[in-house]
Amino acid sequence: MALVVKNNMSALNTLNIMSKNNKNLASSLQKVSSGQKINSAADDPAGYAISQRMQTQIRSLNQDNNNAANGQNMLKTAEGAVSSTVDILKTLKEKVLDAANDTNTTYDRNTIQDYLDQAVDQINDNATTTYNGKLLVDGSMNQKGNATTVAYSNASLDSSTTFSTQLTALKDRNGLSLNILKQDTVTVSYVTNGKIMTTSFTVGTSTLSDIFTKAGQAAGANISGMGNGVTLKTGNENSVIGVNAQGVTMHTADGSSVLTVTSSKSGVSGNIAGFTISITGTDGNVKKSVDTKLDAWDEQINAQDKSNDNSITLQVGTKANQTIRVGLGDMRAQALGLQGVSGDGSVQNLDVSTRANANAAVNVLDNAVQKALKEQTQIGSVESRLDYTQDNLTTASQNVQASESTITDANMAQEMTEYTKNNILMQASQAMLAQANSGSQNILQLLQ
Repeated sequence: MALVVKNNMSALNTLNIMSKNNKNLASSLQKVSSGQKINSAADDPAGYAISQRMQTQIRSLNQDNNNAANGQNMLKTAEGAVSSTVDILKTLKEKVLDAANDTNTTYDRNTIQDYLDQAVDQINDNATTTYNGKLLVDGSMNQKGNATTVAYSNASLDSSTTFSTQLTALKDRNGLSLNILKQDTVTVSYVTNGKIMTTSFTVGTSTLSDIFTKAGQAAGANISGMGNGVTLKTGNENSVIGVNAQGVTMHTADGSSVLTVTSSKSGVSGNIAGFTISITGTDGNVKKSVDTKLDAWDEQINAQDKSNDNSITLQVGTKANQTIRVGLGDMRAQALGLQGVSGDGSVQNLDVSTRANANAAVNVLDNAVQKALKEQTQIGSVESRLDYTQDNLTTASQNVQASESTITDANMAQEMTEYTKNNILMQASQAMLAQANSGSQNILQLLQ
């Protein structure tokens, strides 16, 4: 090899090697300091893209988890309001039963009425409970639906019974006669818009349909036909009760038909909060065995107003429309049948100031408790579902995080070994560059 001073190729070659070592050392230093083996798209373009998508997925899953937690907090607030209402209704049931007992004086019943009025007001306060400014159980968060009429069915009477069947011919589900006599007395009470209407009449040749018709007549009702049924209109009030004379709109679990009584006016304002039918014998005693069959009308459909779809939507997925929708019912006193609004706009609470009224109110409280408990259990079921949702989101986030870790996290032992190697090579190349540069000095000595 010729001795030259212009181009020191040994130094240039060593410099190139040192530059490469320096680049490798910088890369190792970045991996060791960050703990990641992919710090930019240049390190691994495909791996970088995958890891970024996974990080987006992880953050989305964590936000979904937060959404579910916030939704659960909202539902717990709603459940708390409904739970308070249930407690109030339990107490009111006790008070109404107390008012139905003739050991009480008029003053005592008026005191109970005062308590009921305050309790009804509190139920309305519960219905205005809010979360982040949103009203929850006043009906404004209900699911989309048309106005419905309340419907009561009786599965205790014989399946062949119709509304044209005479009371004296009524049989129970097993085909046994109820033993209602012509001389017996029928007492029927029903509650609508907070008003209790009661009437009594001798059985005679009356039919099942007459029970509802005569109740309307006693209240000053205008009677008009409606298909196969009967429509009752009280004064200037809208229709109160409509009877399906064929009794085939509802069915039991075994598929047999049951009689059904519906309000002829849909919505909360046409709600029949409850009705009571009782048979009294000629000896003045109530025929309890008969009442257990004849008065066994259970609410099958709640009355509700027409509403748009205002359900609460909880985003719990990383894609569009991966949601849980929750419709919250109307827990106002009017919707529960404890309060009504008359034609002139005045508000009237359930009246228990007399023994008869208190007796009629017992079924109203039973139906109100049933509605509130149904709402409470529906809210609770969604809360339970959100627990599972949060568990699932947490697990999914952890699994994606583990996958992302496999792609991006550096093996620190391996990277430290690589860093040490590159560091030594860097120092070695620096030393050799110094040796290569000293070669030109040796050539200069030949020129002296």
